[in-house]
Amino acid sequence: MNNKRKFHQKANMYVIIVSILGTALFALFADMTFEAYSPRLWMLIACLVTVLVLCRHYTILLPPKGNALSMDSAIYLACTFVFGLDFTLMILFISSIIGALYQVKIKWWKHLFNFATFSIMIVAAYATFILLGGQVGVISPALMPSYLVTLAVYMLLNIFCIGMYFYLLDADSFLAMVKGLIKEAFSSYISILILSLLLGILLIHQPFYGLFLFTCLILVLSFAFKMHFKLYEEASKKANVDHLTGLYNHGYFKELLEELVKEKKDENVSLAMIDLDDFKKYNDYFGHLQGDELLKGFGLLLKEGCSSQGNFTLARYGGEEFIILMPNTTQKDAFHFLDGLRKKMNDTYFKGVEILPHGCLSFSAGIIHQEGIIYNSAELIGKADQALYYAKAQGKNSVHLFDEKDVIQKNLDEEKEIELLEQQVRIFLSKDIYTYKHSKRVYAYAIRFANILKLNDYEKKTLVMGALIHDIGKLEIPRDVINKTGKLEPHEWEMMKKHVIWGKEIISTNKELLDLVPLVELHHERYDGKGYPYGLKGESIPKLARILCIIDSFDAMTTERPYQATKTFEEAIMELEQCAGKQFDPEFVPVFIEMIREEETME
Repeated sequence: MNNKRKFHQKANMYVIIVSILGTALFALFADMTFEAYSPRLWMLIACLVTVLVLCRHYTILLPPKGNALSMDSAIYLACTFVFGLDFTLMILFISSIIGALYQVKIKWWKHLFNFATFSIMIVAAYATFILLGGQVGVISPALMPSYLVTLAVYMLLNIFCIGMYFYLLDADSFLAMVKGLIKEAFSSYISILILSLLLGILLIHQPFYGLFLFTCLILVLSFAFKMHFKLYEEASKKANVDHLTGLYNHGYFKELLEELVKEKKDENVSLAMIDLDDFKKYNDYFGHLQGDELLKGFGLLLKEGCSSQGNFTLARYGGEEFIILMPNTTQKDAFHFLDGLRKKMNDTYFKGVEILPHGCLSFSAGIIHQEGIIYNSAELIGKADQALYYAKAQGKNSVHLFDEKDVIQKNLDEEKEIELLEQQVRIFLSKDIYTYKHSKRVYAYAIRFANILKLNDYEKKTLVMGALIHDIGKLEIPRDVINKTGKLEPHEWEMMKKHVIWGKEIISTNKELLDLVPLVELHHERYDGKGYPYGLKGESIPKLARILCIIDSFDAMTTERPYQATKTFEEAIMELEQCAGKQFDPEFVPVFIEMIREEETME
């Protein structure tokens, strides 16, 4: 707090210094006597001031939101080139007074600071123009270098005067802000220079008619850009908002979080992952339409809760998962907010929630709190997800704060699940030693490949467990068929293909393994749609099943089998390359091949 107060004191002192300097320069160079200007010039001054007021009111809106281009600088530069310094300062003075009178909501010191800044910029621009051989009252191509340097001085002073104020308020974000200003200002100021030269030519040859045409141009541009900006906002909203709930979507939330990382600010931020409890059960019971209504209602309740906090950002992360970013929120405050929201959900009736295990609307939530600079958004989300996992493991309808010990517990839980699966796979030891060894090798490949693909925790766990148990259906195939050394008969091959259906039936008896069904059932589907059991094609095959298909096939090709010639690793790699886009997903084949070649090199 003390540091912030010091920054504000410095910023206030800076405003005072700039205001005094700008006002002093104005007093030194401006000619405020009425007799200094002819009646015709006074009429022109009145017209220019009117146009300036219109320009400030009808700014040209530019995306993204918050950006705008005002043409007042084009008018000041044109007047500097055509009429000189005292005339330009006069229209600045009068337009600033009028602006202060009709923009009463803006604090007086901001009007003064703005006036002083423009005074400094105009005086410096005029001095630069004259020093470089510029001639007042003449617009000539020969003077183009003078115009460009004058514009550069004007632009840099603008960036410096405004940027220094924000630097004194927040030094950490100054560099990023200046980069943004320069990037955005460059194209804007080139436009301003062109328009100032155009206006200068018009003022020399047809001052009143030219000013009228310039005003029409500015107004047309303002209205046209306003319409385009509206279309841009509508398109952005559609791209950033989840169509079902009306909340921000996964992609937009990740962008916001990445911006937070890039800013590298010292943050006191909390992040919560929320999962609507037992949504699948509700969805299966009432159907997808009613399930969508529940998601909309749940999202609305979350939105109402977050809106009372002001600066919280809520998004639908995917499926029945939601995520909340809570800036300037302590761990304790975040917990109390989420737990209070959870209790409110419990007390809110929604059609059909009585069939759910808790008999009411409920959610599980995991919270991660971060103090200091955020370096990795994925790590932050991952930790919130781990806390959510623990909240669900404790019986759901609860809020849990992230703790490193939970990660250890989660790993232990997963080890137990894999151990239980291994016990089922060991049955193959007495019936088909090949399938047992094959399952173990595919399992080992899956662990390594999952890490390379940077799958999330859920996908890693599902792929690895699915790899271990993918051929469990072969337990239903007679011993004489599964151990046959020769080529399989057509009816035997049809029986062998049914192992994916039988495998699905076996693991479907265990609710804890339902997430593995797509891998067990669909790992023999082909990317071109010629696989079995359903002939699914392309991305209609679940991603993890497409990945498992590559691993399973590679091990099958490179392992000695009674009814198939064994391939070398290089031959199997060539087969993968040839079948990419046919049997295998072309996105994952090159990555898998690279992994195999790296492992061969290491060996």
